[in-house]
Amino acid sequence: MKTCYLVLVTRTPAFSDDAAAEHVRFLDQLRAQGQLVLTGGFSDKSGGAYVLQDVADLAAAQALVDTDPLLLRGSATARIHEWNTR
Repeated sequence: MKTCYLVLVTRTPAFSDDAAAEHVRFLDQLRAQGQLVLTGGFSDKSGGAYVLQDVADLAAAQALVDTDPLLLRGSATARIHEWNTR
């Protein structure tokens, strides 16, 4: 079993396309570091999700997510779930 971290992102009324572009660069960096498994937006445009791997623990996952430009700029909120995958 492998532990991953499922990050559920919900847009706020203050959502900004500029923050979204920064978010994509943030995700690209995580992918390049081997920490991003999967990402995508919800079809209703309410937000999206991404899955982190090779992160030490939930606190480390939270620290990473706290640097997501969507959150830093108030464009979204996020919930993180520790996820035991097979």
